[in-house]
Amino acid sequence: MAPLQASIASSLGLLLLASSTAAAFHVPSHSVSRVAMAARTSSARLVPQPSFQQPSFQQKQHFRHGSTSTATTAIATTTTTTTLFSTVDAVVTAPESSKPKDTIFEGFGVGIKRDYKARLPFLKSDVTDGFSVQCLAATLFLLFACLAPAVGFGGLYTVATGGAIGTVEMMTSTAACGVIYAITAAQPLTIIGSTGPVLAFVACLAQLANMLKLPFLPLYAWTGLWTSAILLVSSLTSASNLVQYLTRFTDEIFSTLISAIFVVEAVTDIASTFTSASSTFTKAMLTLICATTTFTLSSILKKLRRTVFFNKTVRTTLSNFAPTIGVVAAALIARTAKVAYGTAAAGLPTLTIPSVFGTTSGRPWLVPLLDLPVWARWAACLPALMATVLLFLDQNITVRLVNNPKWKLTKGRRPGNVLDGMHADLFIVSLLTAVQSVLGIPWLVAATVRSLSHMGALSVYDTETGKVEGTVEQRVTGVAIHALIGACVLFNKPRQLLSQVPLPVLMGLFMYLGTSALPGNEMWERILGWFKDSSVAPKERWTDAVPTKVTTLFTVVQVVCLGAMFWVKESPIGVLFPVIIAMLAPIRFGLENFGIVKKEYMDILDEE
Repeated sequence: MAPLQASIASSLGLLLLASSTAAAFHVPSHSVSRVAMAARTSSARLVPQPSFQQPSFQQKQHFRHGSTSTATTAIATTTTTTTLFSTVDAVVTAPESSKPKDTIFEGFGVGIKRDYKARLPFLKSDVTDGFSVQCLAATLFLLFACLAPAVGFGGLYTVATGGAIGTVEMMTSTAACGVIYAITAAQPLTIIGSTGPVLAFVACLAQLANMLKLPFLPLYAWTGLWTSAILLVSSLTSASNLVQYLTRFTDEIFSTLISAIFVVEAVTDIASTFTSASSTFTKAMLTLICATTTFTLSSILKKLRRTVFFNKTVRTTLSNFAPTIGVVAAALIARTAKVAYGTAAAGLPTLTIPSVFGTTSGRPWLVPLLDLPVWARWAACLPALMATVLLFLDQNITVRLVNNPKWKLTKGRRPGNVLDGMHADLFIVSLLTAVQSVLGIPWLVAATVRSLSHMGALSVYDTETGKVEGTVEQRVTGVAIHALIGACVLFNKPRQLLSQVPLPVLMGLFMYLGTSALPGNEMWERILGWFKDSSVAPKERWTDAVPTKVTTLFTVVQVVCLGAMFWVKESPIGVLFPVIIAMLAPIRFGLENFGIVKKEYMDILDEE
């Protein structure tokens, strides 16, 4: 029962993260072995790191195709750079018996220092590796993938907050904070943005302000400042180590949920055009054609690299630019129809980007903090506890998915470790949250689908097997994506250009974003397996090792959890969404400890 008790304790720790005090969790070795522990105690004796660090994927490619002398020079440069930053002891992967098994929290700033110490030697290559055709393609793709949600969420914030926070504030937060995060994060491939659960929380906070007759923005600011303080303490004490209790079981459910949300929202918006009184059948069909064109072209061209058509350079280029080509092609179809049949008959709604830079309501940018009564300033710590859990889980689960070994990341990484960079990144998020709160702009955290799409766009695949060989690890795309969003806010030309993109085109892009994150998700593969002929279907790694009934039961439990999370998100109690996420770890350990799924089967199905 110890693993179950430990996971329940960790979940309660997430819900009470405000305390962030050091605690000891007794976890059996087989639970610890699932994820390499990032924690270290003050009494632990650390092994000095060798002077040579594992080369990045870009270096490996260079070594493979370059001369011996060039490779030797590159290795020497890496060694020299590493030596310059060897001012503190480094953490290396130790034998299982020597890994710390008790401590979750670490000394003040230990995790942050470790994250930056591991990543800073690659700062130069984080810039130089970003100047490539593949990075350009990823930037154009993610520009649309990040801009459309920013505009959409901005409109929803306007309704939820009565105009206190709107599209301008959302785009400003996305652009400015996105650039800062890409420059300063220890895992710069993560894309931050607004999420549905955060919007639901802010809507509840606005309702609370109305009920208590309090000004909303000052209450929002004080809640955010409390949340920022708790997150700051959490990052300084390495509280993100709690994420080690989350396994593939949780990752798969969370990833499938976010993908499903993107697909469902896109399909719902497209279907609504057929029933809306303000739409015509012609516009509805044009909406369907544009969305389908974007989705189909993006999906087909993305898979082109594994075909025999054209030469390798053409296949790779078309595959990298697949989403951008899909968006441009569908936009041209919409433009052609509009010119041929007129706006009244074939005019589609387009992106609505503010024409003037300024707050939605005309208020000053700085929130008047002193307008909130003193008692309410202190009471704001209560909703801040829930906001902390929400931002903490959203941020760390997404970074955990980005750090998945399947992406074959090497820069500043310990082999197999999914916690690297989390503490430093949470530190940055805590500081950004404070600034966002004072300015009255939306809080941002790691956005799952956008981050995974970013990873997919930067991955290098084997042309025969389709498996990931490596990922282009750099900071340029993250900076460029959000800088271009900022340009849309500040300058007329980019704003006018993107204002011509029809919304149905972006709905097709949303469908592509949702579905492209599903391949490789074993929960999704097992669901598809229910509809396959087992006698001819390719065998998965669990096919012969785990009885079919056990595999089905395990998957059904995941589907039920997925359904519960989806229901809670759409219900009036949507603010409790993070509680459901926190309970996934105890559910997973309960399956094993109550004998529902034997340990040997669980080790296979839930293998990291």
